[in-house]
Amino acid sequence: MIKLVMCLTRRADITREQFQDYWLNKHGPFFQKNAAAMRSKKYVQSHTLDTPLNDGMRTSRGMMPEYDGVAEVWFESEDDLMAAMSSPEFQELGAALLEDEGNFVDHARSSAFLVREIEL
Repeated sequence: MIKLVMCLTRRADITREQFQDYWLNKHGPFFQKNAAAMRSKKYVQSHTLDTPLNDGMRTSRGMMPEYDGVAEVWFESEDDLMAAMSSPEFQELGAALLEDEGNFVDHARSSAFLVREIEL
């Protein structure tokens, strides 16, 4: 299996609470409703906590500010994802999901990439 990881930063005009609420209650259900058509096997949202512990870990390492959340979407394989992406249904749903992300995500300050988990 491979995983699409999206490290997400909220739009500047909304709070983290608004970002996470929209993501959980609007975007998440929209994605889940269409997950099978997109050939997704699993979808997980990780919402960043507002805690001084994050500031301490980040500043002690000289790291950039944390993301507002991380999305993980699993697919059977890279070939399966490529086959899915070539379908008109996937392209239509992908465009709709991207448009909806614009309601809460600052894409210019976010990141997305494919990974393979290696369990130790």
